[in-house]
Amino acid sequence: MSERKTAETPEVPILFEDNHVLGVAKPVNIPSQEDATGDPDMLTILKQDIKERYNKPGNVYLGLVHRLDRPVGGAMVFAKTSKAASRLSEAVRSRNFRKLYTAVVHGVPAGKTGTLINMLHKDTRTNTVQVVPKGTDGAKEAILDYTVIQSEQGYSLLLIELHTGRPHQIRVQLSHAGHPLYGDQKYGSSVNKAGQQIALWSILVGFPHPVSKEDVTLHSLPPALHPWTLFNMNKLEPWL
Repeated sequence: MSERKTAETPEVPILFEDNHVLGVAKPVNIPSQEDATGDPDMLTILKQDIKERYNKPGNVYLGLVHRLDRPVGGAMVFAKTSKAASRLSEAVRSRNFRKLYTAVVHGVPAGKTGTLINMLHKDTRTNTVQVVPKGTDGAKEAILDYTVIQSEQGYSLLLIELHTGRPHQIRVQLSHAGHPLYGDQKYGSSVNKAGQQIALWSILVGFPHPVSKEDVTLHSLPPALHPWTLFNMNKLEPWL
C-alpha cells in the first residue's frame, strides 16, 4: 500500500492497482465526485495523482463504479479504462459486487443478526431519504443484513452487508429501525451532537477482476479514534 499527499489534497492510501483497476481507502469528508461545494473530490484527486505518477499527457480516464457518502471513509474501487468501468458496473447491477461496512450505532439491536428490507424514496431537493410505504412513486427497495459484533456503553458495533446500493441506505434503514449511527446529524440529530464524525466505514469491497475474472478483495479498517476505539476491531477479522 502506498500513500500520496500534497498541500492541496489529502492522503489517499492505495489498496490495489493495475492497468485496469484502482482501489483506494477514501478519507472521510471528501465527495466521491464533484458536487456543488466545489471541494476536492475523489475522482479529481485520483486523476491528478495518476497523471503525475505516470507522466500522462492530456486527460486521464477514471470511471466511478460506486459511491460512498461524503462523511463515510474506507475501501472504494475505480476503473482505469472504459472497458473495466463497463464490466465493473455490470457486476454492481448483477449483485456480483460485494460491499461490507462496519458502523457504530446507538443502542443494541434485538437480535444478533437481522435483515432490513424497506422501500426508500429520495427527495433530491433536500438530499434526504426516507422509508415510505410499498407502492410509493419513485421508491426503491433497499436490503441489508447486519450482525452485532460487540456492544459497549450503549453503542453497538455492526457488520453490514449491502444487497442494494441506495443513497444513504445504511443510515436511513438503521435510523428507521431505532438505531441511528453515531455522529449522523441527518438521520440521528436527536441523539448526536454537532461536530461528531459519522461512524460508518467501508471495510470490504469484493468483485471479479474486469479482465482476469479473478476475485479481488479490498480491505480497509476504521481509524483508531472514538467511537471505534470502544470496540475490539479484531472481532471483524473472520469476515475480512
